[in-house]
Amino acid sequence: MKQKYMRIQGRENSWITKYPKGVFSLCWNLIRDSAMSPEDEQLFRDIDNWFKENLPEPEPCKNQECVITFFKTATTTEMQEKIAPAIALLDKYNKPYDIVYTNYVGTIAYEDDWQIAVKVDGGVMV
Repeated sequence: MKQKYMRIQGRENSWITKYPKGVFSLCWNLIRDSAMSPEDEQLFRDIDNWFKENLPEPEPCKNQECVITFFKTATTTEMQEKIAPAIALLDKYNKPYDIVYTNYVGTIAYEDDWQIAVKVDGGVMV
């Protein structure tokens, strides 16, 4: 069975959603903590800018609602290639993460061609 959704997430919870932080939050936290070299920070900023320029930011995310995002596996081959260097940064800086594939998500609060945002309450998809 082919899984429809994919999420790269850490093993520490977001203070907003109480759900594991996503790959972007994990990398921003490394920058905030001054853990990345200047070259790696620039690499991540370039990745982040590419996503901002090429992928719509879900409205619930802009509003800091309790949602988490998943890539759609059927349409995101290019995105998975673009995010691979960020995953390599997590490896380089020993930041644990999991790549989760699933067909089972909660209430979809946002959807476009490449991603979904799912409602979360108390750390649980609803």
